[in-house]
Amino acid sequence: MSFDELSATGTLRRVVTGSRDRSGPIELLGRVAYGRLATSVRALPFLAVARHIVSDGRILLRMHSGFGHHEACDGSVVAYGADNYNDAASRTGDALWSVQFTGPAEIVRPCPEQEKRFGAAPATVNGEPFAPAYLRVYPHFVTQHTLDF
Repeated sequence: MSFDELSATGTLRRVVTGSRDRSGPIELLGRVAYGRLATSVRALPFLAVARHIVSDGRILLRMHSGFGHHEACDGSVVAYGADNYNDAASRTGDALWSVQFTGPAEIVRPCPEQEKRFGAAPATVNGEPFAPAYLRVYPHFVTQHTLDF
């Protein structure tokens, strides 16, 4: 399933892309470093901050392993979203955008090149030493929203 840009009311524009063509919205993720991962544990939803990179059309996430969020996501369908809302775009009049997608996640070990692309890791998370965990997400249902000023 693939849809072209769908005009919405006002200046909000939504792009919905199925599994055939998702390169446009997914490539926007390369412009920001962090996003939010959403899933549920025992039917209760939660959000977790994650660092991401795009690699071969898939999203690799780095997150703190100390909370066990990566284990809750392993083998499950998750949602992930990122945006440039805090970016300079809002001050320069450029379009603001957000990208969200759902897809299955799996725990992985990135290759050295991918680890390097993640850049420096935080020293601590909530006062505890940062311990990385990595997930690969295969985006299936992708949406992009833009706000033009």
